[in-house]
Amino acid sequence: MLLTVCAALPELGRVPSRQLAALVGVAPYNCDSGTLRGQRHCWGGRAAVRQVLYMATLAATRCDPVIRPFYARLVAAGKPRKVALIACMRRLLVILNAMARDGTSWNPQLTEAK
Repeated sequence: MLLTVCAALPELGRVPSRQLAALVGVAPYNCDSGTLRGQRHCWGGRAAVRQVLYMATLAATRCDPVIRPFYARLVAAGKPRKVALIACMRRLLVILNAMARDGTSWNPQLTEAK
């Protein structure tokens, strides 16, 4: 995962989290027109990074002490499982961005406080 993310996403740690989520394709965009309020959809972005991030997030929803409760809370709140998984993908991407920006390693205690 790390090699794909580093190679296909050189902006990691240099751009804001919202912009990074849009680059990867996990940022929701609205489909509104006039008075019509449509659904939000995630689309576009870098497919290779999104595929690797998807598989890492699947594993994290089962084992990680930070992502697992976040995923469980979203599903318990009534979100569809795919929507909750995409939200977890974005959360993991934001964590990776902060780690690359600050030059730190993975520390679940620091991440849980956010």
